[in-house]
Amino acid sequence: MVPRRGDPYGDVTVPSGIDADPPVQGAAVFLFESIPWYSWLAWLGVLLALIIGNEITRRWKWAGLAIFVALPILLTIFVWPTTAGPDSSTGTWFHWVKVYSALAGCLGFMALRYIPRLSTNTWALAFPPAILAINILEACIRDFEVGAMGANGMVDGVFMVSGPWNYMNGIAGLLNLLTICGWTGIIISKDSAKTMVWPDMVWFWIIAYDLWNFAYVYNCVGDHSFYAGAALLISCTIPAFFLKKGAWLQHRAHTLALWMMFTMAVPSFVTDSRFAVDASHDPTALFVVSAIALASNVAVAIYQIRAIVVGRKNPLRDELYTDLEAYRSVRAANV
Repeated sequence: MVPRRGDPYGDVTVPSGIDADPPVQGAAVFLFESIPWYSWLAWLGVLLALIIGNEITRRWKWAGLAIFVALPILLTIFVWPTTAGPDSSTGTWFHWVKVYSALAGCLGFMALRYIPRLSTNTWALAFPPAILAINILEACIRDFEVGAMGANGMVDGVFMVSGPWNYMNGIAGLLNLLTICGWTGIIISKDSAKTMVWPDMVWFWIIAYDLWNFAYVYNCVGDHSFYAGAALLISCTIPAFFLKKGAWLQHRAHTLALWMMFTMAVPSFVTDSRFAVDASHDPTALFVVSAIALASNVAVAIYQIRAIVVGRKNPLRDELYTDLEAYRSVRAANV
């Protein structure tokens, strides 16, 4: 451990692997320390693996059952108790809750997709927004928890810098949660993949989610954010925009579950391997990332309020964006 000098919160200790005087590139402009070419290749490999894994589990039911049922059972019994134990960076309540909640989402969505009567049941359709809201709330709690630390240091094996950005991003996450809408319009695609499609979950909400979630990972597990933030979020956004539009939540659940299973089995990949990339841990970068996330979610909330007022709609019952081409094209392609 070495002291970090020039920190606005006073002299603190940081892991010896983090430069006490980070290079200028990490001071305010860049999010990460130097990124070698082989880390970029690993990042691309993670991105492609998640996209391919998502497509395989989306298209074939047997693959979904094998990856999201059989594999987690084996990992829970034989692998995770050792690799995700108390001494691991993933051996925290949050990581254990996150992996099982992501898997629960995958299985719940499979039930909606493959049991016909559930796809028209109002209570069953409430499951997707509920599991999404729970996952967002988990992260908001963690952001507020880190903000309440009031100091910098190692927490659960990860170096954290506590500050107002945690509260800013926690508020952004709550706004993102509150702007979830149109779940009564969830449908199952008519093709053989039977994908769960949510037409009212349009592109600007997804972008606001991505900005918030990246800020959360950057704030709370910054040294994981090169992969668990950027690569993971892009791996579900690309399919939502280019491969199977309207299915962002299903893409998100699949890629998150795949990533969490991997990182709990091989936690050293993002922390101690040669491919690991450290965050700059710079307060200015933390503040800017969270400010962008907050601003984007405030904008979405304002736009949604306008849609509710102008369209005289009930956000708990109605789809709000039926007048947008993004909504109409997705629905037309899947009914």
